[in-house]
Amino acid sequence: MKKALTSIIFTLLSLAVFSQQKTFTNPLLPSGADPWVIYHKGYYYYTNSTGHNLAIWKTKNMADLASAEKKVVWTPPANTEYSKELWAPELHFLNGKWYMYFAADDGDNNHHRMYVIENASADPTQGNWTFKGKVGDDTNKWSIDGSVFTHKGQLYMIWSGWEGDYNGQQDIYIAKMKNPWTIDGQRSKISGPLYDWEKNGDLGKDSNPPHVNVNEGPEILMHGDKLFLIYSASGCWTDFYALGMLTASANSNLLDPKSWTKLTKPVFERSVKNAVYAPGHNSFFKSADGKEDWIIYHANSKPGQGCGGFRSPRMQKFTWNADGSPIFGEPIAEGVKLVAPTDK
Repeated sequence: MKKALTSIIFTLLSLAVFSQQKTFTNPLLPSGADPWVIYHKGYYYYTNSTGHNLAIWKTKNMADLASAEKKVVWTPPANTEYSKELWAPELHFLNGKWYMYFAADDGDNNHHRMYVIENASADPTQGNWTFKGKVGDDTNKWSIDGSVFTHKGQLYMIWSGWEGDYNGQQDIYIAKMKNPWTIDGQRSKISGPLYDWEKNGDLGKDSNPPHVNVNEGPEILMHGDKLFLIYSASGCWTDFYALGMLTASANSNLLDPKSWTKLTKPVFERSVKNAVYAPGHNSFFKSADGKEDWIIYHANSKPGQGCGGFRSPRMQKFTWNADGSPIFGEPIAEGVKLVAPTDK
């Protein structure tokens, strides 16, 4: 009897705690491509592509993102190489300072390169942001979707770029960095579109080029003795935009393409059943208590909506396989009530 009573009390307490936790439904915002989240000292800081400036949302709970404080922290000066088409901003805290990486051009996509700004304030929505300049290797080729990570004391940058000077295929590159704004040494190509599901990229016979194969949006997940590079494959203008995965041993040479093994199938893709199309360009974050792993990504609600303003940010919790690899599952339908990331 005592055991049964204890079980009932525990269940009621659990339900009470559950009922007090915030809930949310996807999408988190009406629109917003290339979402990025970082949790730092009690706050989640969120950003996404606006196209014309860099903005940061600040909130204590990701379920409240739609009502979060939003601040434009930097607007590029006019008539520069980086004044237009600002894409895929990422916010990182490195060596006691904030860095925001982004791709931009002068209005001509062929001129897209990566850039970074710096802020010494404890809060990235406060203080002054300083333009540090272009971040690239000495080939100075087209590049977007820059992300950075530290492994065994070494800072690395990963990005999507062209091998040559003309569009037709986007590959994933990696390079070491000597500091948060300077690439050190040569870039190394570690992934290119290989399988059919990575090669959905028709733009039409009147386009130049008429087809583009795409690997872009690389993000690193570290777990156990492995590094997982999650990337977006196929054109974002197709409904088949999806996430793929490369795996490397934590003890391998990350600049060596042979260190990375590509999974033959996507790890996260559209769900016609749940009306989620072209899910991709994701990032990862942990809950405030450090116990939950979350993926945030953009997707469309209907087929054929392409790369425009219909893309909206969504998030869901993920788990891990016995071999240490991530299990993202299926994109969850809009309107399904989910429990928000746990507080401390």
